[in-house]
Amino acid sequence: MARFIFYAIVSYLLYKLVFDVILPVRKTTKAMRNQFREAQERMNDAYRQQQPGNAPRPEKQKPEGDYIDFEEIR
Repeated sequence: MARFIFYAIVSYLLYKLVFDVILPVRKTTKAMRNQFREAQERMNDAYRQQQPGNAPRPEKQKPEGDYIDFEEIR
């Protein structure tokens, strides 16, 4: 009889642990991951919208020698 009571108490505690601690933590973790993923997607979309699509890039001019442009002061 004592063994039955012991197993009943252990079973009840395991039940409470699973349904009051483990499952809520799992649901919360999953919800937070989804929120972070959605926020990351929104940030990526905003970044892509700010970037020019296929606009041609201006060609960089090569410096010619060691010439330094300056104005002569008298």
